[in-house]
Order: sequence, then C-alpha cells, then structure tokens
Amino acid sequence: MEAMRLEGKVAIVSGAAGGIGSATARCFAREGAAVVMVDIDGEGCERVLSEILDQGGMARCYPADLTSEAEVVGLFEEVRREYGRLDILVNIAGGDCQPGAPVEEIDPELAMKNFDLNLKSTMLCCREAVKIMKPQLYGRIVNMSSLVYRGSSGQFSYAASKGGIFSFTRSLALALGAHNITANALAPALVEVEAFGRALGPERWAALAKASAERYPLGRIATPDDVAKAALFFASDDAAFITGQILEISGGARL
Repeated sequence: MEAMRLEGKVAIVSGAAGGIGSATARCFAREGAAVVMVDIDGEGCERVLSEILDQGGMARCYPADLTSEAEVVGLFEEVRREYGRLDILVNIAGGDCQPGAPVEEIDPELAMKNFDLNLKSTMLCCREAVKIMKPQLYGRIVNMSSLVYRGSSGQFSYAASKGGIFSFTRSLALALGAHNITANALAPALVEVEAFGRALGPERWAALAKASAERYPLGRIATPDDVAKAALFFASDDAAFITGQILEISGGARL
C-alpha cells in the first residue's frame, strides 16, 4: 500500500466549509494529516468534519473570523496547546465583496473588506503560524491567490488583494527558507463551487462556466479536487525544494 504523504502532520485549512477548503481538508485527512478546519461557518464546517470522521480521518473544527486579530491569535494558541506543533498552513478563506464593478464604481469600504478577507486574514494566519514553525525548523505554507493576480477588468480590489498575497508569499519564502519553511501560492481559474452558483444564480453561473470552459485549452473549468491536489503537492515533502512560487491551476487559461 502506498504511504500516506502527510502522515503524522498537523495541518490548518481555512475556509474549510467551502468547496475548495472542504476538498482540501478531505484530501489532507486521507493522506494522514490531523486537520484543523477553520471557517466562520461553523455548521458547514461540522458537516465536513462528520464526513472525514466517518471515513476514519483525524480532524476537528474551529469556528473563527480570520479578519479578527484576536480570533486568529486564539486559534493558533489552541492549536499549540492541543497538538504542540503545526506543520502545514493552507489559507483558503476569502471572497470578493464587489465583483463585476467598473473602476468608476469602486467602493472604498467594500475594497477594504476584500483586503481584509483575502490579504489581512492570510497575513495574520501566517504571522501566527511562523511563531510555531520557526522553533521546530519545519513548515509548509500554502496561500490562495487567484488567476486574477495578473489583473482583471472587473475585480479591481479582489485582484489587488490576490496579487498582494503572491507578493507576500514571495516575501515569506525569502525570510523563512533558512528555517526550513516553504511558502507557495495557488492561482486557480474558475472553479466549480456552489458559492458561485448561489452568488450569480443558476442561469448566469451556467453561462459563465460554459463560456470559460470553451476558452480553456483543456475544455473544462476546475474542480475543487484539482485545487486540493495542488495544495497537497505544496504541503508535502515532494515540494521540499520549491518555495516562493505561484502555481496556476487554470486548464491552460491565459497562456
């Protein structure tokens, strides 16, 4: 039987109630990690937890608002108390508060919410994770950027926040390499998750998914498992000599 790639590791996965986060939590649990699933949606997180436990995995839920510094600090203090270590951090929690708005209609308040949801939460979680990882001389950090880190004509503050995550990830890689901590980022194109369908409505979502799939050389949009497997690669020791990189999970979009 093939060895599990994360056996004995402790991993935090944020946004674990969502499509990509839940797929990542399940994937990591199958590979032997003890997974701390974090999400502001406690009920959704508990549903994913039940699935993982039913399949023999190791996991627990921790409801938290990761834009709150106090709640982030509390999360990592709890992980330190319960497990005594932290090997992997995957920052997936985030969102877009003003999709599709033209540049003339940028709302500063909504823009700041995007920076908080995406960039601030990532920075806070990385800050606290490093306090645990540095003394143990081991860590794998995987941050969620987006293909729009390259720029987007309809997602100005979201794209800026995701570009910031990539720059922040590169800075982490430069600062933490001497401590055997890697930091990499994922940049998915459109992913088939329920949240998009709820936000856009079934008809608009179906049209967007179809149009995107027709543009991508592989002829389909991404699944949550496509992203989870990329996160697994960066979190595993298969990527031990890779740091400061961004991996586009895009089916060939924007080549």
